[in-house]
Amino acid sequence: MSEPILHFGVTERTEAACDLDVHAEELRLIGFTVLDSGLAPERVADLRNRIAPVVALQTEEFGGSEAMRQIGDADTARAMLAYDEAFLDLVKNPRLLGLVERMLGGYFILSQQNSIVIHPGETHHQIRFHRDLPYQHFVSSRPLALNALFCADAFTEENGATVVVPGSHKMEPFPSDEAIRRLERPVAAPAGSFIVLDAMTFHRGGQNMTNRPRHGVNHVFVQPFMRQQIDLPALLKGRHADDPVLARLLGYGLETATSVGEWRKRRPRSS
Repeated sequence: MSEPILHFGVTERTEAACDLDVHAEELRLIGFTVLDSGLAPERVADLRNRIAPVVALQTEEFGGSEAMRQIGDADTARAMLAYDEAFLDLVKNPRLLGLVERMLGGYFILSQQNSIVIHPGETHHQIRFHRDLPYQHFVSSRPLALNALFCADAFTEENGATVVVPGSHKMEPFPSDEAIRRLERPVAAPAGSFIVLDAMTFHRGGQNMTNRPRHGVNHVFVQPFMRQQIDLPALLKGRHADDPVLARLLGYGLETATSVGEWRKRRPRSS
């Protein structure tokens, strides 16, 4: 058992009942944490092998690799759970959802699920610093969104580990170049883990200097008043609508009413 941390002049402190509470503290303090998914290695390998077929299918749907490159979306798949329900298991991962609930409260939705494949030597658009709520320059007393990057491969400095600016979720402007150079930190993470960030933490993908592609699947969970990147209920065409917990997570019931009458029909009736 670890020795207790000594302190002086402390009258208030945070208590952690389990490891998820500690991960939540890390998120609040520095804007990121690495969470073990609990998935077996063979399950992680299976998910990694399922990424390329979805990328290939979506590339074909859009007209080929050149068309995807022209819009900056090459080697990327979006809303993967609609193409292969194995990726729905990632969304439902109990350890991940337990952490998201600690940060966002009891009602949150999935805004997006995208694959991230960084090939050796490739200059990828994710290599630029950004927030996963882009173009926003404000801070909130409580998080509005979290992104959870599933590491289908181990993330290392050599293969382009995510680089973060710790604490930047608490600052409105983008830091100066010199501050970035002093503070940026690559986040190494084993295969099967989630790199979870407050979505306002500035981060970027690294450069893959190995001879193998690096695979990941990113998720963004948001407060339910924020819109999804892709309308998942429409894309799923009613799938999972009969599961009240999963339906709420996927955004069912939040569709914008198209008339005053439709809005009123959705109002709960008083007894």
